[in-house]
Amino acid sequence: METRSPSVCCAVLSSEDSPQENGVHTNQYSSISPPASPVAQDEPFSTYFEERVPIPDSENQLFSFRKLWAFTGPGFLMSIAYLDPGNIESDLQSGAAAGFKLLWVLLVSTIIGLLLQRLAARLGVVTGMHLAEVCNRQYSTVPRIILWLMVELAIIGSDMQEVIGCAIALNLLSVGRIPLWGGVLITITDTFVFLFLDKYGMTKESHLPEAFVTQCVYVLVKPDQGELLKGMFVPYCAGCGPVQLEQAVGIVGAVIMPHNIYLHSALVKSREVDRKNKKEVKEANKYFFIESTIALFVSFLINVFVVAVFAQAFYNKSNIEVNAECNATGSPHTDLFPLNNNTLEVDIYKGGIVLGCFFGPAALYIWAIGILAAGQSSTMTGTYSGQFVMEGFLNLRWSRFARVLLTRSIAITPTLLVAIFQDVQHLTGMNDFLNVLQSLQLPFALIPILTFTSLKSIMNDFANGLGWKISGGILILGVCAINMYFVIVYVTSLNSVVLYVLAALISVAYLAFVAYLAWHCLVALGVSCLDCCSRVSNRPAVLIEEQSEYDS
Repeated sequence: METRSPSVCCAVLSSEDSPQENGVHTNQYSSISPPASPVAQDEPFSTYFEERVPIPDSENQLFSFRKLWAFTGPGFLMSIAYLDPGNIESDLQSGAAAGFKLLWVLLVSTIIGLLLQRLAARLGVVTGMHLAEVCNRQYSTVPRIILWLMVELAIIGSDMQEVIGCAIALNLLSVGRIPLWGGVLITITDTFVFLFLDKYGMTKESHLPEAFVTQCVYVLVKPDQGELLKGMFVPYCAGCGPVQLEQAVGIVGAVIMPHNIYLHSALVKSREVDRKNKKEVKEANKYFFIESTIALFVSFLINVFVVAVFAQAFYNKSNIEVNAECNATGSPHTDLFPLNNNTLEVDIYKGGIVLGCFFGPAALYIWAIGILAAGQSSTMTGTYSGQFVMEGFLNLRWSRFARVLLTRSIAITPTLLVAIFQDVQHLTGMNDFLNVLQSLQLPFALIPILTFTSLKSIMNDFANGLGWKISGGILILGVCAINMYFVIVYVTSLNSVVLYVLAALISVAYLAFVAYLAWHCLVALGVSCLDCCSRVSNRPAVLIEEQSEYDS
């Protein structure tokens, strides 16, 4: 048999040669080939979803609540990641450092996040594959493995924040009796709870615990509503300096997370959509976008509550003021706040202590319960993300239990090591490092999602138009630039020549890989002068053939 080189062969499939059904090509919008493999597969590779939720019929209705309910689930599960302990910590630090002045940054970040999640959902609906699977079929072996490792790092970083958030909550609830490492061990049991709940579907998660808890604290503090609205809709930060700028950048990095793009593109596959039918695909895109909008609006309100509580109660408070208040209420944690006039700096742990000092033990326990609920919920989204990413990039065919056990172990192991060697009172530095780690991985989700949703060869009639290509490119460039600034600020604060040199060497390799992804993205966006030896093509209806053999 004639052999072919490992390079991808492309053939143009004209619209005349492509059979049509219901007005669309019957290639089911999946012109992407499976990954090259020397071994033929006897049965098609099946994803996580063994059963799909059926969508009720509706006769020529522009909008149906029954259909919206049927599509409800993936967006809310995705939006839980917008309320993980890392986001909560960013919220409380923003409120304590800048008051209400950065609420507009939170609003803009959430809107940008919604637009990016829309791209992820559309990719999953139109192609029937999630982002990791598409990457597996579009990128060559070495870039694909590097991309997988980068996304895994992002998931590990996010999962560590979530698990440690749960451990801190347990420490607060037990009045210090459960150490950090003990809380991590307890949190490991959520894997088995997750496996049990997973039998009943992926649509049962909600924001109710977090919403109830934050509302209770919100009522206790009674923030100024006028200042809240001003901070949300007036894009200005009077009297702000480098500290507030870093907080603003931190908000963007906390809200827009790389693993969430991969997650959402997979979750939408849980609905029964006939991808041969253009009308059904268009309808699914519409209802998923409505559901995601509602879900992110709810998560945005909860984030606003957290910012408002700390803005009202602790903005411009000094350490000595907090120390005096905690001492007056008999708190055993007064040593957390040194006797100086420096501005109060808080994290998840100190935030609970400060609430207890100013508003009583009830506020501390309510806060801890909220953090525990947020951590437990978001660990599930991290577990799903890990499964989908590993399944898609590596084409694994393991049992669900094995995938969950492996993905949870990957995140739990470094978390447990950190918990053993770190004290609960000194985790802010590690949290900053994890935020930087996730910021670095952001291009490895945003660039591929814009690339593939802009390709006619993948999305056909649902490919991004010129407006989406330009606005999406600007948004992604802006978000990546903001996060790179955050990384630079963090690295320069380390004050170590050795670390500077190490960071410079890593930066060369990092930027080279980002440039590789950006090259493919520019080709997909229509910059034809760069279309030389690229694996992607922006020509309409391009069919990438399967390479069935390697050269011997």
